[in-house]
Amino acid sequence: MKNTSILLLLFVVFITFISCKQQQARMPISRSSGTFLKESAVRTKKLVAGEEGKIDSIIKSNPQIKYMASKKGYWYHYEARNEKDTIRPKKGDVAQFDYEIQDIKGNVLYSEVELRPQTYIVDKQNIIMGLRDGIKLMRKNEKVTFLFPSHMAYGYRGDTKLIKSNQPIICKVILHDFKPQEKATTQIKTE
Repeated sequence: MKNTSILLLLFVVFITFISCKQQQARMPISRSSGTFLKESAVRTKKLVAGEEGKIDSIIKSNPQIKYMASKKGYWYHYEARNEKDTIRPKKGDVAQFDYEIQDIKGNVLYSEVELRPQTYIVDKQNIIMGLRDGIKLMRKNEKVTFLFPSHMAYGYRGDTKLIKSNQPIICKVILHDFKPQEKATTQIKTE
């Protein structure tokens, strides 16, 4: 009986050993072909090309105005320049500015009065990408008109009010003043 139970135990161990195989990874049920990303890239390129075409028509319709292209993908021109000052806002400076937002046809979406006053800590607060970069191009008391494609403005979402999805905009900005952050906060406390 003892031999039988040992044989039975050995038999169970042997069967268990034979039936155990190395587990293999299962193949995924569905495979991603990457077509969604490719299609999305094609749509985005078409969208950007269309917006740039609209902006280009504005530039061509005003040959007397000298628009400059930025490295970031927007265009601008100076309406009022300050040739005396050479200093421009840098990261951490506190800038005071006013601006107006128009659609690409020149219709006012948000007036300067509605949006004033603006105080912005350069590169430390959240504003649209185009203004974040554009303010750093300006000197005190300059007025600049920016032509922003939607990806430099409010993007695919818009502002959920007046600015629609994927809408390029025109921003007219007046930079009144800027100060280093330490001086600006000290001045605010004493006033």
